[in-house]
This record gives sequence, structure tokens and C-alpha cells, in this order.
Amino acid sequence: MSQLKRTALYPLYSEYGAKTVNFGGWDMPVQFSSIKEEHFAVREHAGLFDVSHMGEAEVKGKGALSLLQKIATNDVSKLSPGKAQYTLMCYENGGTVDDLLIYMLAEDHYFLVLNAANTDKDIKWLHKFADNTVTVTDVSNEYSLLAIQGPKAEKIVQSITEINVSDISFFRFLHQADLGGVKALLSRTGYTGEDGFEIYCSSEDAQALWKTLMKAGEQDGLLPCGLGARDTLRFEARLPLYGQEIDETISPLEAGLGFAVKVNKEEDFIGKKSLQEEKENGPTRKLAGLEMIEKGIPRTGYEIFNENHEQIGHITSGTQSPTLKKNVGLGLINAEWAEVGTTLYVQIRKKRLKAKVIKTPFYRRSKS
Repeated sequence: MSQLKRTALYPLYSEYGAKTVNFGGWDMPVQFSSIKEEHFAVREHAGLFDVSHMGEAEVKGKGALSLLQKIATNDVSKLSPGKAQYTLMCYENGGTVDDLLIYMLAEDHYFLVLNAANTDKDIKWLHKFADNTVTVTDVSNEYSLLAIQGPKAEKIVQSITEINVSDISFFRFLHQADLGGVKALLSRTGYTGEDGFEIYCSSEDAQALWKTLMKAGEQDGLLPCGLGARDTLRFEARLPLYGQEIDETISPLEAGLGFAVKVNKEEDFIGKKSLQEEKENGPTRKLAGLEMIEKGIPRTGYEIFNENHEQIGHITSGTQSPTLKKNVGLGLINAEWAEVGTTLYVQIRKKRLKAKVIKTPFYRRSKS
């Protein structure tokens, strides 16, 4: 059995009481205190995550923009230095290679953030379409990624820097921010449905920055958080997880990510024709929110049936929502059954239990 990979922050885990699990070949903290406690810390105060297992790539050179326009569903030409964009890469049939973030550092210079389990596949995909006017470099080992999320995140980050962080708006970033003496890319992005920042620093600075942030957040209820809370938080905010809401068999349109698919951009991107047709005809499947009416938790992979007891889809993610205190799930189902209010049934062990289609996201933060 191959050795699990470890992030630069791994030596600190025991200090904070982490319980670790194998996550896509990485030894990662699933929780520090409890998933529920960490979940509410992020919703009400702030949480600090180690997400250094994520992959990073640099795309540079005269052909950088045209390569990204070819592989990305979004319109990368809309970026300017200091802006980030959410996008997807698709196969010709519209299935999803991965979802990712693209940061524009300078003209002809982009920084990509890739899902951990897909990093090698994504780098190969980029190389496949790159010509000699562009270089694609896997820089994952050089970077650590810390995410500080929650209503107090801005205040905590502000306390360790002279930059006015409130000037950084959503999906904007500063490339060379000084955070407590550490140089980092400071980005107003996240995967929790809350305000916050993702911080990319060199791996050798990661432990010092983690400790600086934890100390700065002591009075504001900042907790170290694991992947368990990250999953319940992203799920409530209806943020997709690769391998569940999107994969090679699921298109971005089926997953409700049409905002990041620009079929009208001039460039002929991979999957454009399939996605154009799907947009015109409407996807045959849709990702719908389900609330259990009868007692049971809808888990990933559970089958979904209509009132005629025909199987019409499956649960992609589901849990007992800590915020709503209800059993809810996301289901990929035949489009004609996706209307809000529709009664459906989820196969939970040997029983088919009643559920109803509800609006998503399950949670939306109040913009105070």
C-alpha cells in the first residue's frame, strides 16, 4: 500500500487534536473538535481549513489565453489581473473533466486551482491541447492553501495585515499580500457559502501563517476545521463536489452550473457543440434539492423513485443539515420530476421513504 501524502501543515494536526482520514490519497483532517461544532463556527464566527491537497498549475506564454479559452466553458477573456473566475473543463460529449478556478496574475500568466484527485488528469488534459506558445507547469508542491471562512474572517485577516482587505471584493485577489510577514496570494473566494478568503502561500511558510491566524482569531471564535465540516457547509450552499454532483457522465448544465458555461463565446471550446444543443433542448436530467418527509437520511448513491415507483435518478450528496436541522439531499433526476413541490421517494435501506423537491441552495447567508 502506497504511503499517504501529507500537506506541509500535517505536523501541526496533533497539536489541534485532528482526526485524520485517507482523502484521495492524502492524510487529511476530517475533524478537529466535531463536525457540527466546526460547521457552526464557520456559519457564526470563523473556521480555518487546510486545503493544501488541492492542485495548482501555472499557464504562461503568448498562447495562454487561447489554450484556456479552448479548454474552459467560461469566457476567460473577461478576466483582468486581480480577478478570478470559476469554470469547468468538459469532454466533447459535455461530461465534466473537472471544475476549477482561474486566477489572472498578469498578461499571458494564469494560475489554476484544481481538485486534488484530478490534478494529474487535469495537467495531462492541459498538456494535450497546449502548443509551443504556452507552458503548463504543475506547481502543486510549491503551494499550501489555507481557507479562512465565516462572518469574522475579514476582521481576523485584517488584524494581521496593513492592506485594507475590505477593498478585495468577491472573486478578486491580491497577488503579493503581506500577511503577518508571509507573502501570499489573498483571494476572496471559498467553498462554504460564507464570506472569507483562500490564501495561497509557499509551503515553507504555511505553518507560521496557520499559527498567526489561529492566534489572531482566538477572541473571535476561530476554530480549526476539517473536511467533514467543509462538506456539510458546501452541501448546504449547493456547491458541487467532483465525483458526486459533477463527473465525466454529468454535464455542467445538468448540475445547474450554466452560469459558468458561455456557449456564445466566439472560441470553439471542447464540448461547446454538445452543451449548445443541451442548452437549446433543455437538459434531460436536473440536480434537485430534496427534503425528506419521512424519517431517513438520503445518502450518496441512494436511488430516487417517482410516485409510479419508476427509478428516476439518484442522490449525489445528502445529510442531516446542521443549519436546517432537516434531512436533505441533492438528487440528479429526470427533468420532468424536478419541479419544486413534487413528491418523490428515496430508497433508504429496505424502505422507500417520501421526500419532496425543494428550492436550493438549502442555505444562503444574509448579506448584512
